[in-house]
Amino acid sequence: MSEVYIKEYGGVELKGPTLIEGLPDVGLVGVISSAFLVDQLKLVPYGHVESELLPPVMVLHNAELMHPLRLYADKEGSIVVLTSEIALPPTMLMPLAYAVVDWAVRNRVNRVISLNGYPVPNRLDLEKPAVYGVGNGKDAVEYLRKYGVEVIEEGFVAGFYAMLLRETARYRVDAMALLGQCFPKYPDPGAAASVVSKLSEMLGIKVDVKPLLEKADEIKLSMKDLMRQTEESMSGSHKVLEEYLPAMYR
Repeated sequence: MSEVYIKEYGGVELKGPTLIEGLPDVGLVGVISSAFLVDQLKLVPYGHVESELLPPVMVLHNAELMHPLRLYADKEGSIVVLTSEIALPPTMLMPLAYAVVDWAVRNRVNRVISLNGYPVPNRLDLEKPAVYGVGNGKDAVEYLRKYGVEVIEEGFVAGFYAMLLRETARYRVDAMALLGQCFPKYPDPGAAASVVSKLSEMLGIKVDVKPLLEKADEIKLSMKDLMRQTEESMSGSHKVLEEYLPAMYR
Protein backbone atom coordinates (compact mmCIF):
# COMPACT_ATOMS: atom_id res chain seq x y z
CA MET A 1 0.00 0.00 0.00
CA SER A 2 1.21 3.53 -0.79
CA GLU A 3 1.99 5.96 2.00
CA VAL A 4 -1.46 7.53 1.69
CA TYR A 5 -4.53 5.76 0.33
CA ILE A 6 -8.09 7.05 -0.20
CA LYS A 7 -10.67 4.38 0.51
CA GLU A 8 -13.99 5.05 -1.23
CA TYR A 9 -17.26 3.59 0.08
CA GLY A 10 -19.28 4.02 -3.09
CA GLY A 11 -23.00 4.75 -3.08
CA VAL A 12 -22.59 8.14 -4.76
CA GLU A 13 -21.80 8.62 -8.44
CA LEU A 14 -19.50 11.60 -8.82
CA LYS A 15 -20.26 13.94 -11.71
CA GLY A 16 -17.30 16.25 -12.23
CA PRO A 17 -17.51 17.44 -8.62
CA THR A 18 -16.00 20.40 -6.83
CA LEU A 19 -13.59 19.18 -4.15
CA ILE A 20 -13.61 21.33 -1.02
CA GLU A 21 -10.64 20.88 1.30
CA GLY A 22 -10.91 21.97 4.92
CA LEU A 23 -8.05 20.52 6.94
CA PRO A 24 -6.55 21.91 10.18
CA ASP A 25 -4.64 25.13 9.61
CA VAL A 26 -4.40 28.60 11.11
CA GLY A 27 -7.55 29.59 13.01
CA LEU A 28 -9.03 26.18 12.18
CA VAL A 29 -11.03 28.02 9.52
CA GLY A 30 -10.97 25.05 7.15
CA VAL A 31 -12.04 22.53 9.79
CA ILE A 32 -14.88 24.68 11.10
CA SER A 33 -16.06 25.51 7.58
CA SER A 34 -15.93 21.95 6.27
CA ALA A 35 -17.68 20.47 9.32
CA PHE A 36 -20.41 23.10 9.00
CA LEU A 37 -20.87 22.34 5.30
CA VAL A 38 -21.15 18.61 5.99
CA ASP A 39 -23.91 19.33 8.51
CA GLN A 40 -25.82 22.02 6.63
CA LEU A 41 -25.72 20.33 3.22
CA LYS A 42 -26.57 16.92 4.71
CA LEU A 43 -23.54 15.33 3.05
CA VAL A 44 -23.09 11.58 3.29
CA PRO A 45 -19.88 9.63 4.08
CA TYR A 46 -17.98 8.94 0.86
CA GLY A 47 -14.61 7.65 2.03
CA HIS A 48 -11.64 8.10 4.31
CA VAL A 49 -7.87 8.42 4.18
CA GLU A 50 -5.67 5.57 5.36
CA SER A 51 -1.97 6.00 6.07
CA GLU A 52 0.73 4.72 8.39
CA LEU A 53 1.78 8.37 8.67
CA LEU A 54 -1.37 9.14 10.65
CA PRO A 55 -1.28 8.78 14.44
CA PRO A 56 -3.02 5.63 15.77
CA VAL A 57 -6.31 7.40 16.46
CA MET A 58 -9.95 6.68 15.63
CA VAL A 59 -12.99 8.85 16.35
CA LEU A 60 -16.29 7.89 17.97
CA HIS A 61 -19.56 9.56 16.97
CA ASN A 62 -22.84 8.16 18.32
CA ALA A 63 -20.98 4.96 19.24
CA GLU A 64 -19.78 4.59 15.63
CA LEU A 65 -16.05 4.14 15.06
CA MET A 66 -14.78 6.46 12.32
CA HIS A 67 -11.50 7.39 10.66
CA PRO A 68 -10.42 10.92 11.59
CA LEU A 69 -9.64 12.03 8.00
CA ARG A 70 -12.81 11.65 5.95
CA LEU A 71 -14.55 12.55 2.70
CA TYR A 72 -18.23 13.45 2.37
CA ALA A 73 -20.33 13.98 -0.75
CA ASP A 74 -23.75 15.26 -1.68
CA LYS A 75 -26.16 12.72 -3.14
CA GLU A 76 -26.00 14.42 -6.55
CA GLY A 77 -22.26 13.82 -6.76
CA SER A 78 -21.43 17.48 -7.39
CA ILE A 79 -19.62 18.31 -4.12
CA VAL A 80 -17.00 16.39 -2.13
CA VAL A 81 -15.64 17.71 1.17
CA LEU A 82 -12.35 16.56 2.73
CA THR A 83 -12.14 17.22 6.47
CA SER A 84 -10.16 16.05 9.48
CA GLU A 85 -10.69 15.90 13.23
CA ILE A 86 -7.00 15.63 14.07
CA ALA A 87 -3.94 17.71 13.28
CA LEU A 88 -1.84 16.20 10.50
CA PRO A 89 1.88 15.54 10.97
CA PRO A 90 4.08 17.65 8.66
CA THR A 91 5.54 14.46 7.13
CA MET A 92 2.09 13.60 5.80
CA LEU A 93 1.31 16.84 3.97
CA MET A 94 3.17 16.13 0.75
CA PRO A 95 2.12 12.47 0.24
CA LEU A 96 -1.45 13.42 1.14
CA ALA A 97 -1.41 16.16 -1.50
CA TYR A 98 -0.15 13.62 -4.07
CA ALA A 99 -2.92 11.19 -3.13
CA VAL A 100 -5.69 13.81 -3.15
CA VAL A 101 -4.67 15.21 -6.53
CA ASP A 102 -4.33 11.72 -8.00
CA TRP A 103 -7.83 10.97 -6.74
CA ALA A 104 -9.11 14.28 -8.13
CA VAL A 105 -7.68 13.59 -11.59
CA ARG A 106 -9.07 10.04 -11.67
CA ASN A 107 -12.52 11.27 -10.64
CA ARG A 108 -12.46 14.20 -13.07
CA VAL A 109 -12.85 16.81 -10.37
CA ASN A 110 -13.90 20.09 -11.96
CA ARG A 111 -12.37 22.43 -9.39
CA VAL A 112 -10.56 22.28 -6.05
CA ILE A 113 -11.27 24.91 -3.40
CA SER A 114 -9.22 25.00 -0.20
CA LEU A 115 -10.68 26.78 2.84
CA ASN A 116 -8.17 28.40 5.18
CA GLY A 117 -7.39 31.28 7.48
CA TYR A 118 -5.36 34.44 6.93
CA PRO A 119 -3.98 35.56 10.32
CA VAL A 120 -4.24 39.27 11.12
CA PRO A 121 -3.14 41.05 14.32
CA ASN A 122 -6.23 43.33 14.45
CA ARG A 123 -8.81 40.55 14.20
CA LEU A 124 -10.68 41.83 17.30
CA ASP A 125 -11.41 45.07 15.48
CA LEU A 126 -13.02 43.33 12.49
CA GLU A 127 -16.79 42.87 12.65
CA LYS A 128 -16.85 40.84 9.43
CA PRO A 129 -13.55 39.28 8.31
CA ALA A 130 -12.60 39.76 4.68
CA VAL A 131 -11.84 36.82 2.39
CA TYR A 132 -8.74 36.75 0.20
CA GLY A 133 -7.85 34.30 -2.54
CA VAL A 134 -4.92 32.49 -4.10
CA GLY A 135 -5.23 30.72 -7.45
CA ASN A 136 -3.02 28.10 -9.07
CA GLY A 137 -3.25 29.67 -12.51
CA LYS A 138 -4.82 32.37 -14.68
CA ASP A 139 -8.25 30.71 -14.90
CA ALA A 140 -8.43 30.18 -11.13
CA VAL A 141 -7.45 33.80 -10.46
CA GLU A 142 -10.08 35.06 -12.90
CA TYR A 143 -12.69 32.85 -11.24
CA LEU A 144 -11.85 34.36 -7.83
CA ARG A 145 -12.03 37.90 -9.17
CA LYS A 146 -15.35 37.16 -10.87
CA TYR A 147 -16.84 36.76 -7.38
CA GLY A 148 -15.16 39.81 -5.90
CA VAL A 149 -12.40 37.96 -4.04
CA GLU A 150 -9.28 40.08 -3.54
CA VAL A 151 -6.41 38.00 -4.91
CA ILE A 152 -3.10 37.97 -3.04
CA GLU A 153 -0.43 38.86 -5.58
CA GLU A 154 2.77 38.78 -3.49
CA GLY A 155 3.84 36.59 -0.59
CA PHE A 156 4.32 32.97 0.50
CA VAL A 157 1.79 30.20 0.91
CA ALA A 158 2.68 27.23 3.08
CA GLY A 159 1.20 24.05 4.48
CA PHE A 160 -1.13 21.54 2.91
CA TYR A 161 -3.02 23.96 0.69
CA ALA A 162 0.26 25.18 -0.81
CA MET A 163 1.09 21.59 -1.81
CA LEU A 164 -2.43 21.15 -3.14
CA LEU A 165 -2.19 24.26 -5.32
CA ARG A 166 1.19 23.19 -6.65
CA GLU A 167 0.15 19.64 -7.52
CA THR A 168 -3.19 20.58 -9.09
CA ALA A 169 -1.35 23.07 -11.32
CA ARG A 170 0.87 20.24 -12.57
CA TYR A 171 -2.21 18.36 -13.78
CA ARG A 172 -4.02 21.48 -15.02
CA VAL A 173 -6.82 21.18 -12.50
CA ASP A 174 -8.18 24.59 -11.50
CA ALA A 175 -7.63 25.14 -7.78
CA MET A 176 -7.80 28.05 -5.40
CA ALA A 177 -7.69 28.88 -1.71
CA LEU A 178 -10.17 31.09 0.13
CA LEU A 179 -8.48 32.71 3.13
CA GLY A 180 -10.59 34.39 5.81
CA GLN A 181 -9.04 36.98 8.11
CA CYS A 182 -8.66 35.19 11.43
CA PHE A 183 -7.09 35.01 14.87
CA PRO A 184 -3.54 33.65 14.59
CA LYS A 185 -3.82 31.30 17.59
CA TYR A 186 -7.53 30.72 18.30
CA PRO A 187 -10.35 28.87 16.52
CA ASP A 188 -12.26 31.46 14.52
CA PRO A 189 -15.90 30.64 13.62
CA GLY A 190 -16.41 34.23 12.43
CA ALA A 191 -13.70 33.84 9.80
CA ALA A 192 -15.20 30.48 8.82
CA ALA A 193 -18.61 32.16 8.36
CA SER A 194 -17.09 34.68 5.94
CA VAL A 195 -15.39 31.91 3.98
CA VAL A 196 -18.53 29.76 3.81
CA SER A 197 -20.60 32.75 2.67
CA LYS A 198 -18.19 33.46 -0.18
CA LEU A 199 -17.96 29.77 -1.10
CA SER A 200 -21.74 29.40 -1.24
CA GLU A 201 -21.91 32.42 -3.55
CA MET A 202 -19.26 30.93 -5.84
CA LEU A 203 -20.95 27.52 -6.00
CA GLY A 204 -24.48 28.88 -6.28
CA ILE A 205 -25.74 27.07 -3.19
CA LYS A 206 -27.65 28.37 -0.18
CA VAL A 207 -25.91 28.04 3.17
CA ASP A 208 -27.14 30.11 6.13
CA VAL A 209 -24.14 30.90 8.36
CA LYS A 210 -26.30 32.22 11.21
CA PRO A 211 -26.16 28.89 13.14
CA LEU A 212 -22.37 28.96 12.87
CA LEU A 213 -22.16 32.42 14.39
CA GLU A 214 -24.68 31.56 17.11
CA LYS A 215 -22.55 28.60 18.23
CA ALA A 216 -19.25 30.50 18.01
CA ASP A 217 -18.40 30.27 21.73
CA GLU A 218 -19.26 26.57 21.86
CA ILE A 219 -17.08 25.88 18.79
CA LYS A 220 -14.14 27.82 20.21
CA LEU A 221 -14.26 25.76 23.40
CA SER A 222 -14.71 22.38 21.70
CA MET A 223 -11.83 23.00 19.28
CA LYS A 224 -9.33 24.36 21.78
CA ASP A 225 -7.33 21.11 21.94
CA LEU A 226 -7.31 20.69 18.15
CA MET A 227 -6.02 24.25 17.82
CA ARG A 228 -3.15 23.47 20.17
CA GLN A 229 -2.28 20.29 18.26
CA THR A 230 -2.49 22.16 14.95
CA GLU A 231 -0.16 24.91 16.19
CA GLU A 232 2.41 22.29 17.13
CA SER A 233 2.08 20.64 13.74
CA MET A 234 2.28 23.94 11.81
CA SER A 235 5.58 24.78 13.48
CA GLY A 236 7.15 22.11 11.28
CA SER A 237 5.45 23.09 8.01
CA HIS A 238 7.01 26.54 7.38
CA LYS A 239 3.74 28.39 8.05
CA VAL A 240 5.72 31.28 9.53
CA LEU A 241 6.84 32.16 5.98
CA GLU A 242 3.34 33.39 5.17
CA GLU A 243 4.01 36.46 7.30
CA TYR A 244 6.80 37.65 4.98
CA LEU A 245 7.13 38.95 1.45
CA PRO A 246 9.49 37.22 -1.00
CA ALA A 247 12.87 38.82 -1.60
CA MET A 248 12.48 38.83 -5.41
CA TYR A 249 10.95 41.80 -7.17
CA ARG A 250 9.77 42.43 -10.71
